[in-house]
Amino acid sequence: MSVRELVVLGTASQVPTRHRNHNGYLLRWDGHGILFDPGEGTQRQMLRAGVAAHDLNRICVTHFHGDHSLGLAGVIQRINLDQVPHQVTAHYPESGRHFFERLRYATAYRESVELTEALVARDGVLAVTGAFTLEARRLSHPVESFGYRLVEPDGRRLLPERLAAHGIKGPDVGRIQREGVLDGVTLDEVSEVRRGQRFAFVMDTRLCDGVHALAEGADMLVIESTFLDADVRLAEDHGHLTAGQAAAVARDAGVRHLVLTHFSQRYSDPSEFERQARAAGFEGELSIAQDLMRVPVPKR
Repeated sequence: MSVRELVVLGTASQVPTRHRNHNGYLLRWDGHGILFDPGEGTQRQMLRAGVAAHDLNRICVTHFHGDHSLGLAGVIQRINLDQVPHQVTAHYPESGRHFFERLRYATAYRESVELTEALVARDGVLAVTGAFTLEARRLSHPVESFGYRLVEPDGRRLLPERLAAHGIKGPDVGRIQREGVLDGVTLDEVSEVRRGQRFAFVMDTRLCDGVHALAEGADMLVIESTFLDADVRLAEDHGHLTAGQAAAVARDAGVRHLVLTHFSQRYSDPSEFERQARAAGFEGELSIAQDLMRVPVPKR
């Protein structure tokens, strides 16, 4: 059964709290699993969320601050301990290669799994599969940082009234889908374009072109909102977004489901992030991320 959902493993920025682990997000995309930004404690959060090492096909790291990457050592060793039978690909900024190598070989263990390193050096396409294209865009943070975007290929949606008008029914429906034409009737005549789903992941950054490019038309946008709007100067100084800024990006990009996360430990009331996001004019689905929550990707 195909499942498309976000599993939130951690939501804290810089310092974990009693209720928030360091960052960690698993995107389940049908049979594919992409782990984003595994911070410290991710391996334990995976156990609590029912996520196995076998579920991972890719690891995407936005940048090498500890709250986004210190969990790599444990996750990589767990992948090897459990002898994951398929290749796992790690995407991360090229400038952080020495950090990745240190974390990958932080302690002694037996390597038994093919872990491919695919470095990110510029904006563009990172991987193309039959299910999606994975892209990266540069963000604005004190250290080099990239956001990620997953785009499903467009498909076709059959229109029952047009099929009926051409007398196409039963096995012939499947035939025209497979072959593209049936007795002179083309697939285009009895269907319409079904736009592929889009998922965007934006962590530590100021407002920049990359943020807007990643968010454009996303069905789900997972985006940092470290600060509340009153602390916008702090956000700018440290390379972060406020709740209102993140929501305005989602509003302007036509995002369907906005997931705010990466909250500073200075705030104790998460409802204020929701209030400020709504005040910024975002009217779509809105989730204030909590550890271990699951958020379905909106269906088309």
